[in-house]
Amino acid sequence: MRILLVYPTTPETFWSFKHVLRFVSKRASFPPLGLLTVAALLPADWELRLVDENVNRLTDDDLRWADYVMLSAMIVHKASVSGIVDRCRRVGTPIIAGGPLFTTGHGAFPEIDHFVLGEAEELMPQVVEDMRRGTVRHTYAASNRPDITRIPSPRWDLIDMRKYVTMSVQFSRGCPFDCEFCDIIVMNGRVPRTKAPAQLVAELEGLRVRGWKGTVFVVDDNFIGNKREAKALLRELIQWRTQSGAKMAFMTEASANLADDAELCDLMVRAGFKKVFVGLETPSLESLQECRKMQNCSRDLVETVKTLQRAGLEVMGGFIVGFDSDPMDIFQRQFEFIQRSGIATAMVGLLTALPETRLYRRLKDEGRIEADSTGNNTQAELNFRPRLDREYLVNGYRELMKELYRPRNYYRRIRIFLENHKPQGPRFGVSWTEFQAFLKSLWLLGFWHRGRLAYWRFCITALLRRPRLFPVAIELAIIGHHFRRVARLL
Repeated sequence: MRILLVYPTTPETFWSFKHVLRFVSKRASFPPLGLLTVAALLPADWELRLVDENVNRLTDDDLRWADYVMLSAMIVHKASVSGIVDRCRRVGTPIIAGGPLFTTGHGAFPEIDHFVLGEAEELMPQVVEDMRRGTVRHTYAASNRPDITRIPSPRWDLIDMRKYVTMSVQFSRGCPFDCEFCDIIVMNGRVPRTKAPAQLVAELEGLRVRGWKGTVFVVDDNFIGNKREAKALLRELIQWRTQSGAKMAFMTEASANLADDAELCDLMVRAGFKKVFVGLETPSLESLQECRKMQNCSRDLVETVKTLQRAGLEVMGGFIVGFDSDPMDIFQRQFEFIQRSGIATAMVGLLTALPETRLYRRLKDEGRIEADSTGNNTQAELNFRPRLDREYLVNGYRELMKELYRPRNYYRRIRIFLENHKPQGPRFGVSWTEFQAFLKSLWLLGFWHRGRLAYWRFCITALLRRPRLFPVAIELAIIGHHFRRVARLL
């Protein structure tokens, strides 16, 4: 059996980091971890190829070679998926589709004959058997949350790791919180399930022996959803790093209550975690209560960020505008909140009602849903009728993004972060790729693009005041270029 695994083109979003790629001479930010995991569930004697459209061009010859195309996608890939489906139909190759886009929205793709809905691990043995018999059903739907301790390591051999900025692994699925707008609990539930620590260490060892020395993104919905298991993993990671001499750094996603556990923060930093994405959402208490982001309500969020920065972690923040409870001055309050926090990488989006979330169901009951979600919250549009004036929201969002990433404002946030950050844990040297990125930044940001004077002032200040953190400062300057470009498209 010949199987072609296909991952669609990711549009220009915060998480695409498209405008960073030219600095580091890479083709994509992250590999398609879901497809690499599915590939590991297929029979060892089957012929497999993987085409990530962000890295390689999908050809008609690829499609003709395959007995089946296995297509995985997120909601943000919807437009790209339509083109892939049309091409498969033209050459007559059947598609088996799975992933978040299809789990909550497969009805929008009547031209696809086969779907795997939900978490695929326990469904794959039946799918494989039916593929062998030529009796693949239209729909396979997961009825249980699979035991992820039984998942094999991803098939790293199917990709060229040199084309990616970051590798990805997963330790846990699910989140104990119940934010109204979030589809994590729809996809993966509220009871976090974890792999065995030795299992994840084995996956990382597989990356290490293949020569990976860059960053690894632990893509968990909430890495600290089960703190006890997270700490057990971190202790094994520390031991493994010491024994193996592994050079890779880690980043992940976690809830704001991470700042309440000094031991957990210390273990993360000692294990090599450098960055953590935290959903902060809004400085408006009423809006936090509206969306049931209760874990953020009884705390000073700016101090929470600074606590994590002092512990040795760079905080990347997620922010949302467009809640029913947002006051008229929400844009100014968000701007001041983000500036004071020293969060350089501030991912601000308009609220969107994702399929099957409690927010979607509530707005649908109120007759306020007006369109399907694109999955891209950086687009200056809403898929529901807001309480605040729509034009006011859209224009306010555009201006907020432009102000946040205006060079003088952005570099000011980095300086606040550098002053507060206390680097700890393993130290990582500057790679040749990072040095090349620095040289390119000198030309592109220091001479070619607007904001060059602010760039030079920032570089000189960072070098004089925090020389040890100068590589971090340059990395953030390059990332800011990406966000500035995204903001201009709004």
